[in-house]
Order: sequence, then C-alpha cells, then structure tokens
Amino acid sequence: MDNNESLLTGDFSEEVDGRENPLRPKLLDDFQGQKTLKENLSIYIQAARGRKEPLDHLFLAGPPGLGKTTLAGIMANEMDAELKVTSAPALEKPKDLAGIMTTITEGTIFFIDEIHRLKPALEEMLYIAMEDFEIDWVIGQGPSARTIRIPVPPFTLIGATTKAGQVASPLYSRFGIAVRIELYSPEELKSIIRRSAGILEIEINEESVGILAECSRGTPRVANRLLRRMRDFAQVLNNGKITNSVIHEGLGRMEIDHLGLEKLDREILRVIIENYDGGPVGAETLAISIGEAVESLEDFYEPYLIQRGFINRTPRGRTVTHLAYKHMNILLPQGKEGENEDQRLLF
Repeated sequence: MDNNESLLTGDFSEEVDGRENPLRPKLLDDFQGQKTLKENLSIYIQAARGRKEPLDHLFLAGPPGLGKTTLAGIMANEMDAELKVTSAPALEKPKDLAGIMTTITEGTIFFIDEIHRLKPALEEMLYIAMEDFEIDWVIGQGPSARTIRIPVPPFTLIGATTKAGQVASPLYSRFGIAVRIELYSPEELKSIIRRSAGILEIEINEESVGILAECSRGTPRVANRLLRRMRDFAQVLNNGKITNSVIHEGLGRMEIDHLGLEKLDREILRVIIENYDGGPVGAETLAISIGEAVESLEDFYEPYLIQRGFINRTPRGRTVTHLAYKHMNILLPQGKEGENEDQRLLF
C-alpha cells in the first residue's frame, strides 16, 4: 500500500467492517428518517444524473453518529461513482491531498470527515480544486521555485463536520449544497432498529423496539450499538430472543436508564446540582469536575441533555432545569422553579 492509499480511511465493502457495514444502507430509499433531507438530495441526484454531471459539492453537518459517512456512501452509489474516504487529521501536508486528488477519476465522490480540522494550506488547495478543478503545485526551491496548475477531473467533495462553526467561511461558501442532519425522533429510530434487527436476524418484539428507541439518544449509531448488546444478553439469558425483561436487565448492567442517560450523563447533572447549586457553571470547570474532555462534554453529552430539557446553556454557563432535579430524584430547592422559568424566557 502506498502513502496515498494509507490516507484513505475506509470504503463501504463488507470486507472492511463485517460488523457495521451490513447495517449501512446503500441507497437513499433505505436511509431511515431525515425525510426533507432525503427528498432534497434525491432531486439533486436526479438532476445531476440527468445532466450527466458530477453532483455539486456537499457539506454535511450534525452531531456524531447520525449518518454523515453513510450518506457519502449512498451518494456514491446513487451517482454510480467511485468513493474515496479520508479524514482531515490524516492529511498533514499539501502533498498528502495532492496525492489523492491526482488519483481520482471523473465523478469521484471525495469524502473528508472532520473537515473543520483541515489545515489552512490544504484549505487553499481545495478552494481551487473545488472551483476550477485544478491544484496548485510548487516545483523547485528558492528563487527558482515556480507554481504550476495540475488539472483534476470534475469531482464531488463531501465535507462532514460536527462543528460547522469552525469551518472557514471561504471553504464553506464553496459548497453548493449544505445540509444539517438533526437528531432522530423515536419513530425514526424504531424504523432503524427494525431494519437492523432484520439484517442481523435478531428476534425482538415491537414493545422492545420502542424501549430501545427511547434509549438511543436520537442517534442511529447508539441504536445499533444497543441492539447488538441486547442481542448478547438475549443470547446468554433468553435463548436469543430480545424481550422487555432482557432489555431492562441489559440496560441495568450497562448503567443506562430509560431515557438513554448513561452514568456520566447523570454525573454531569449531579455535579451541577450538588457542587454548583444548579449552575451556572462554565464548560471547562464542569469538564474538570467530571474528569472528561471539554470536547466530549460539548459534542457528545450536552446535545442530548439539552434536547431532553435537562440542561440550559446561558451566557454565564450551564444550568440544570427542574426536569433534571426530577430525573435525579433530588428535591428542587425553593425559588429554583422560578429561576428556570426566567431563564427559558430570557434565552
């Protein structure tokens, strides 16, 4: 394997990851949820195929585990195009990006994950590649150095990020299509769990599907992970059939409650309530208190806690709501009910 191939982090053949890839849909019709997003992407794909042109550059934003990489694979399949997958941290120098760009064929889907972490010099290369389908390359050194432009075939860049606000504006503006993937509803997660259970040949009743959907944090990746773990418990404890009792036993052993809050989620709420009188407390202080990185706190734990109404973000820091006190079975101090209402009105 040469250096350029080592920068490509994966593809969608089942040989790469026999555990997860069978669950990844290959076509847009099989992608569960995100109805409006799917409808729009279907139109863009049909239009591009009708003109026999590559799909316009696509920017995907959203929390981890919602299907950004899966959508890149679907786009490649729908456009009948080659897919090259890498991540921004793997691209350290301009020659890394140039090495990949010079191997793509016409219509290739080039997927860069975590594109917000792309180095400025590589961003500059992408500007020209995205607009003019050329890359600048410096030949020689010192006074004799000169720049030449190397043409590349028309391609589609798909950039994915969990932090859209950290993507440079000049780069973002060059994407013709920009979409945000939102957290999934319980009904959408039920569809995902049913589909995955069918593929994995797991026996599970409808009520159990609903319980797992409620515990999946609005995230397909979590739903599939929980389904696999419940399969393990069912295999050992119940002859392979997932029932309500198996799920309650499994979730209890994994320290996950009925709303999908894990041990660290509850620790976050407990620390804010007990150590900081319900808040406000800054993200860095909170991260130190729970022994977790700020990035993990903001990217993984907080979005779901905010969505469930347990935490508010305010200019002064994080505060918990009365729902957090109720969920943690902690008595709400006098006066806190009014403070929560005031914060909802202000923010």
